[in-house]
Formats: sequence, C-alpha cells, structure tokens
Amino acid sequence: MSRRTRLVGALLALATTTAAIAAPPAVQALPQDWYPESMAIGPDGTFYVGSWRQGAIARLKPGAAPKAEVLVKPGANGLANGQGVLVDAKHRSLWVCSGNSGFTTVPQTPSALKRYDLATGAPRASYAMPDNGYCNDLAQDARGNLYVTDSYHPRVLKLAPGATALTIWKEDPALAGEGPYKGLNGIAIDSGRDVYVSLVAAASYLLRIDLGADGKAGEVTRIEAPRTMKNVDAIRAWKPGRLVLFESNAFGDGPYGGQITAARIDGTKLGLQTVVAGLNDPSSGAVLGDTVYFIESKYGLLTKHKDSDPPIPSGVPFDIQSRALPR
Repeated sequence: MSRRTRLVGALLALATTTAAIAAPPAVQALPQDWYPESMAIGPDGTFYVGSWRQGAIARLKPGAAPKAEVLVKPGANGLANGQGVLVDAKHRSLWVCSGNSGFTTVPQTPSALKRYDLATGAPRASYAMPDNGYCNDLAQDARGNLYVTDSYHPRVLKLAPGATALTIWKEDPALAGEGPYKGLNGIAIDSGRDVYVSLVAAASYLLRIDLGADGKAGEVTRIEAPRTMKNVDAIRAWKPGRLVLFESNAFGDGPYGGQITAARIDGTKLGLQTVVAGLNDPSSGAVLGDTVYFIESKYGLLTKHKDSDPPIPSGVPFDIQSRALPR
C-alpha cells in the first residue's frame, strides 16, 4: 500500500469518526417565555436548562434538530425559580437550586436544593437551605460531594453522598460582598483541587478556596482580575488553570452589557479574554470540548415590571447559542 493510499484511508476514517460525534447545532430553541437561569450538559450530550420563571427543567437530546421537551414539570417538588443545574449521571440524578425571588408562574417556596430522576424528571428529594439561605449554584467533586453557593450568606454548603441535610463547608467574612445579596453566586472546581466562587455583587476578583485531600476547606484567596467583572453569574471549569466566566451584567445599565469571558489563572492573578459580548443577561452555560454553549436570560423583561404595570410580554423566544473558545 502506498503512502498516498494510507493517507487517504486515514482521512476517510477521521471524517467518519467526526461525523459520528458531530457537535450540537450552533443555535437550539428553548420553549417560549422560558427565562433560563442555568444549564448543564450530560455525558451523552443532552442539554438540561432550568427556567427561572416557569419553575421547570427543559431537556434537549442530541440530534440534528433537537426539540426541547419539559422534563421537570412546572412547580414539581416545590421548584420555584430554577437556578443552578447539575447533572450527576453516575447516580442518575438531576440537581437544581430552587430560589424564591418571585416573578414565577408557580407558587413561591423556601429556597432549597432539589433532586430529580435524570431519566424521568420525577422528584426524588429536597434539601432545605439552613438559616433561610438562598441556593444559587452548585458543583460536584470526584467523590460525589455537592458544593452549593449561598447568596444570602458568605458561605459554601456541602451535601455528601447519602447525607440527609446540607452542612456548612466554608463560611468566612472573606466570602462576603457588598449590596443586598452579600453572599456568593457561581462556583466551579478546577482539576479537583481548588474551588472557585464569585460574589453576587460585581467585583474585580474571584475567590479561591483550597480543597484538601481530606475534603476539608482551606484558606480563601482573592484572584485579582485586571478589571471589574460584570456580575459573574456562573463559572465553568474548562481546562486546568482555565475557567469560563458568564458575566450577566445583572445589576448593570442596559440589557446588552453581558459577556462571556475565558479566564487564565496565574497564581493570584486572572487573565481575561472576551469570547462574545453584547449579550442580554448571559447567566450561565456549559463547556463541551473547546466550545461554550450559553443562554441569554433576558431578566429585564421580568424584573422591571411592577404589579401595576402592563402584563409581562408573552411569546418571548429563548435559545442556546455557542462559540468556540480561544486556543
């Protein structure tokens, strides 16, 4: 066999393999009036997107033109404002933070961490937030421990496998921010060694909490950025020492000030590179390979309405978009 023949064969094999694992479409439609807050991707490429307004979870299975289906029905298991979403495929669980900020089409309930069956969406458990805390976002380590940010208190909570209640993993004045929500927002675990969290308030830094080999929390360190970030609503681990930040601009001026940023950690410094700007509240997303998938929450259409205002608009479209991350 000639060298040319072998090369052609290799290229054909590569093309066949690439086609078999084709990436999801660049834009995927969500249900109307969904107002998504968080999303996650399962190991099979399925998307799970929570609704801040409907108190529900949508699922988009892999395919050339996937259609969103409502997996967790509105208000199931007391879900109100759908916040952080996490897929635990090993335990066939879908974890969701439920908030109590209002603006929902379902009854308000105390903020809690909810667990659902990953395949059917059936309710499995609910874990109350201690001291009337606010469950915002969550991450999971290799041992199956869940770490939950509390937006009302400067702390991270933990739920160990088999535990029946959330406990305080790390509480520290160094985790406190300014404004009405003095606690935390996004969270991610980088390479299983460090926990990174963001404040609800806009800040020029992230916070790193050492994750000990014994699972205990270590010191809190500020990781300084070269500018004030626009409300880092979610954090996703990408590669060792690399994070993706979802700057929703939730408390900024104008609806299109949000952006998605690639961040490189260098000791106690944070290098930033804009991936896409001009977004309408990009509160969350997920990383698959070198691509970031993200949502625009469009919160202003809800939060700027008062009881005496005209009705909140109906038929508002929402979708999942994507961009390549910088190499």
